[in-house]
Amino acid sequence: MIPSPTEFVEQLRPAGGRRSGKRDFIVSTFLKQTGHISADALVDLIRREDARISRATIYRTLQWMVEAGMARRVDFGEGRFRFEHAYRHPRHFHLICKTCQQSIEFLSSDIETTIEDVAAARGFSPQQSVVQVYGRCKSCLAGAPAERVDVPVEAVFARDALRVAIATERSGRAFYTRAAKLTKDVRGRQIFRKLAGEEDDHLDRLERRYRELLERYPELEDQPTFLFFKGAANGLFAAGTDELRKGDDRRALLVGIRCERGSYQFFKRYGERFEESEGKRVFLEFADEERDHLTLLKAEYRALMRRRPRPSGPVRPGRSRRRAAGPGRRRRSA
Repeated sequence: MIPSPTEFVEQLRPAGGRRSGKRDFIVSTFLKQTGHISADALVDLIRREDARISRATIYRTLQWMVEAGMARRVDFGEGRFRFEHAYRHPRHFHLICKTCQQSIEFLSSDIETTIEDVAAARGFSPQQSVVQVYGRCKSCLAGAPAERVDVPVEAVFARDALRVAIATERSGRAFYTRAAKLTKDVRGRQIFRKLAGEEDDHLDRLERRYRELLERYPELEDQPTFLFFKGAANGLFAAGTDELRKGDDRRALLVGIRCERGSYQFFKRYGERFEESEGKRVFLEFADEERDHLTLLKAEYRALMRRRPRPSGPVRPGRSRRRAAGPGRRRRSA
């Protein structure tokens, strides 16, 4: 369940931190903002509500929020920092237009993996990654005014998370439908049909959530992609479907186990790293479903191997099977 703003602050409030009515008011006001705001703009906003709160207090509170993980500091190359809150706002990277100062936000698993690999190779423990790419946006390159649509990043994040989950469900349904047609084992065929049916049910539920999200934000479909997960674009089971072979029941189960394990690890890994949001919930819910499928397939693989007859042991050259049968055979008299 997504926490309320108060719960979000309490989760991140440093242990032993002294409560302050002024600080709580500043934090509450900051969390209601969308996009990026400068310290001076926040000062003006706060002091219009309560002129007794000093500029220094607001600056100190901003720094406190950054250190606690409630806010992020962003440099757009203007000679001053801007700030964005982390409540229901996933961490991300920025494309920054030097002409209109517009910021386009995105998150890439490839960039994150590269950062992790480089840090690990050097024994470095990363705590925060900041990637900012400066250039010119599409509107400025075309000489047209920048289009600013008020759609929250959280909604774009949720849209992309649902797209990844939907692509995975579709590829999973195709995989299990094909596996059910190719397998000879009656029990294995039933398992594959069961999983194909569950993928259908999950897909219906995800597509319904996707439609509901678009109803809330009619302009959402036209927003740039936020989540870049190249390996998941066509569904995490797409490659596995091509590996299925007619009658090879053992192979079908092993490929299914590999795909389900990869899918479970993918959604769990990123879901746990996202901030509280609808996108995080989509990933973690999907991870739970993939874990259940993985458990079922592993159990069925073990059952298949138990049902299969064990091959007889090899016979040593020069001996017939009868002579090698064991000590119970009669010995010829000398």
